Amino acid sequence: MKLERLISIIYKLLNHDVLSAAILAEEFQVSQRTIYRDIDVLCAAGFPVVAYQGTKGGYGIMDGYKMDKSLLGSYDVTSLITVLNSLSTVFEDERAQGTIERLQTIEPEYRTPSLAVDLETRRTALGVLPLLRSAITQRNLVRFEYINAQNERRTRELEPLRLHFKFGNWYVYGYCRSRQDYREFRLSRMLNVWLTQETFEPHPEALESNDSGQKAGDEKMEEVVIRVLPEALADVMDQFQLAEKQFHDDGSMTVRIPVYQPVRARWLWSILLSFGSGAEVLEPVELRDILKEQLQKALKLYEEV
Repeated sequence: MKLERLISIIYKLLNHDVLSAAILAEEFQVSQRTIYRDIDVLCAAGFPVVAYQGTKGGYGIMDGYKMDKSLLGSYDVTSLITVLNSLSTVFEDERAQGTIERLQTIEPEYRTPSLAVDLETRRTALGVLPLLRSAITQRNLVRFEYINAQNERRTRELEPLRLHFKFGNWYVYGYCRSRQDYREFRLSRMLNVWLTQETFEPHPEALESNDSGQKAGDEKMEEVVIRVLPEALADVMDQFQLAEKQFHDDGSMTVRIPVYQPVRARWLWSILLSFGSGAEVLEPVELRDILKEQLQKALKLYEEV
C-alpha cells in the first residue's frame, strides 16, 4: 500500500544519511518514477526531505531534524526501547509508542535485544493502571474499596500522586482522605475503583508512607532462621535472594533473614506457609507456634464431616 510505503521511506531516510532513488525503488519493488512521486508527496506533507546531486547523491532528511546518534549509545537506545515497550503495553500509552518509534530511528539495525522487561505480573491490575495514571495526571480524586492487612474491607478516598512497581506488584501512593495522611495501596487489594470528577491540589508536605512494612534503620530487627530441604531450595531462593545462606552436605540449607517484628508480619507467614513441608522455621519459637496454629486451622477446613 502507498501509505505503508511512504511511512517506510520516512524511517529509511531517518536511519540513513543519503539513499538513492534506485536503492529505494529496489527496496520497495517499484519504479524510480514512483519513488520520485513519493518524495514529492512527502515534501508536500511537510517532511524536510533534501535532494543531493552527484554520483553519490539521492535523498535524505534535513540536518537538525534527526536526533543526534552520538547523544545515545546503542545500548542506551535498545534498553530504553525495551522498557518503553513494556510500559506502552501496560498503560496503552500512545505517547510512549511515539517515543519508541522516534528512538527506533537511531537504533542500530539487526541488533538482538539483550534485555527483556515484563511488568504484567498481575493482569487483574492492568485495567486499573491506566485509570489511576489518568487520575494522577488530571489530579482527580479516586474512590475505591480496600482490603487491608487485617482483612478489613473499607472505602477509601485517595488523592493519587504516583504509581510504584516493586516486589512484583503495583502500588499507588497518595493522600488518603479517610486517614488524613499519606498512604500506599497495593492494586491487587483494590476493588470497585472509581475515578471521580472532583479535583485536588497536592498538599505542601508529601511525606513518604511507611505502610509498606519497611521500618526505619534504627528499629530493632529480629533474625528468622529457616531450615530448607533440598526440594524447596529454588522456592526459598526466589523469595529471599539477599538472605544469609549456609549450605549443608545433605543438600539442605539454613537461611537467616532479619525481619521487623516477624510474629506480626503476615506477609512473612504467607511466604513461609507456601513452602509447605520443604521449610521449617527454627527461630523465633513464637513464629513457629503461629505457623503451627495457621496450619491447624487450615486442616480443619478439610476435615470430613
